[in-house]
Amino acid sequence: MSNQPDGLQIPIKVNGEARIVPPGLNIRQLLAHLGLDSGRVAVELNRVIVRKPDWDSTSIETDASLEIVTFVGGGAA
Repeated sequence: MSNQPDGLQIPIKVNGEARIVPPGLNIRQLLAHLGLDSGRVAVELNRVIVRKPDWDSTSIETDASLEIVTFVGGGAA
């Protein structure tokens, strides 16, 4: 039995905020869904850092908890 609920959306948390997203997304697809630049973020899924090479094979399940950190460039001129 799958832990995916019936319906077209699943609940997750992103940076502590409840979100509803389509089921079956991997990390890269979730970032695109959220409108985030996948080249400038680090992702932690359920308290485990997920390396970029693993994003396409890492599915987002119901009630997943993600921390997404966006890197910001810049510095002193």
